[in-house]
Amino acid sequence: MDKLSEEDRRRILESPPIGTFALMSMVIGGMVVAWLFLYYGVFLPRG
Repeated sequence: MDKLSEEDRRRILESPPIGTFALMSMVIGGMVVAWLFLYYGVFLPRG
């Protein structure tokens, strides 16, 4: 593995965690879809 220069290391550490934000968005989106399914598909039809 190549050694990282100090400039590359600093750039990596200062960049925002885009992958983490994408994963959090997918999980939150899935939870919202599941909640909507439960509310409109299960709770409301039962009265």
